[in-house]
Amino acid sequence: MTAGSEPSQDGSLPYKPRYIDIGINLADPIFRGIYHGKERHPDDLSAVVSRAQEVGCQKLIITGSDFTSSRHALEIAKGYPGIVYTTAGIHPCSSAIFSSSHTSHDAQAYTMPSDPDPTQPVSEEHLPCPSKTQKIISELRTLIEGARSAQPGALVAFGEIGLDYDRLHYCSRRVQLHSFAAQLDLVLSLTPQPPLFLHSRAAHSDFVGLLREKFGPKLEKLVKGGVVHSFTGTAAEMRELADLGLYIGTNGCSFKTAENCDVVREIPGDRLMLETDGPWCEIRPTHAGWTHLLTAKARGEGIYYDAALRNRAIVDGEDSAATTPASTAVPTRTATPNPLQDAAPKQPARPPKKPKKKEPEVPERWRIVKKEKWVEGAMVKGRNEPCMIERVGQVVAGIRGESLEDVCEAAWANTVKVFGLGVDEKDE
Repeated sequence: MTAGSEPSQDGSLPYKPRYIDIGINLADPIFRGIYHGKERHPDDLSAVVSRAQEVGCQKLIITGSDFTSSRHALEIAKGYPGIVYTTAGIHPCSSAIFSSSHTSHDAQAYTMPSDPDPTQPVSEEHLPCPSKTQKIISELRTLIEGARSAQPGALVAFGEIGLDYDRLHYCSRRVQLHSFAAQLDLVLSLTPQPPLFLHSRAAHSDFVGLLREKFGPKLEKLVKGGVVHSFTGTAAEMRELADLGLYIGTNGCSFKTAENCDVVREIPGDRLMLETDGPWCEIRPTHAGWTHLLTAKARGEGIYYDAALRNRAIVDGEDSAATTPASTAVPTRTATPNPLQDAAPKQPARPPKKPKKKEPEVPERWRIVKKEKWVEGAMVKGRNEPCMIERVGQVVAGIRGESLEDVCEAAWANTVKVFGLGVDEKDE
């Protein structure tokens, strides 16, 4: 509930949403103002986190997708104890470092190839390298154990790991499978065993098959469970994952088509999680789910409730300003004609009016500008942020025909159950 919020007609206070963004890539240089290696604007990471908190996103989990991002994520978490948490692992698209064809492995450098040709998949003839694998897994173990010792509670999951057959131009199937298997073996050897932060694209059969091979037919050896984030698979695939006890992460990519939305509608409430996956996966007007941001206005929830309060405050301010103080009252017309008073005042020439900017279909809390025109306090166009988690929640609620409160509270409970995040479930 919001302190100071006006009660509704039945006397109850409006629901104040609370969110956990389970997948946000804050270690990406774009959140430091660096785009494709060039600085376009000052570092505004602190403003990004502040905006997230303002909409009720109380906790964020930064995704680690290679050694560099995993280490940067832990550094960021130091500055936001109790708010920012992290994962660590090697993403399938970063898994070429396991290959015999990969020229080098530098734990301090980004490992994902730069701008590969999507029409040229990596050759399946490239074999996994046993010696490189041993070194990588040893470094991952050291990273995880070091983080657990130096920053207790900050690293909450192993990942992002899995399979991505949509992007074989980054890494071949054979090497992806090897990377996934080697990292799952590491998970099994860790005590306590961490939850999994998983990735699956166009690889469901191999993905589930490898999980079952390592953790048992019903994943009975997977102690803390895991989430398949940014889910875009079919309803049948979702149901199989949920039946195995895994959770399903939803973001803008989960709402692109009507079929995607149908899947979101079927996710069991006790398996649902929310995320932005920023700076990517924003919800766009071309997405099928966008319509639920428009129809949500009738319910007056979340951003629409806040927008109504802001608009009313503006109107109230204009009304009070319209009352002219006596000391500045305009003199009344005298009964005797006065040439000076009757003369029409000269009006200064006015510049042509600029066309009014079209009002956005969905309320925007902050000014949005291109990166080249960045100003302090503004969001960057095309850079998805964790504050947009409220739109994810609103779309999920609309798709499922549920209240925003029901969606937020279910996702919160599920996320805390798996990742902890310093929250005592007994107090929830």
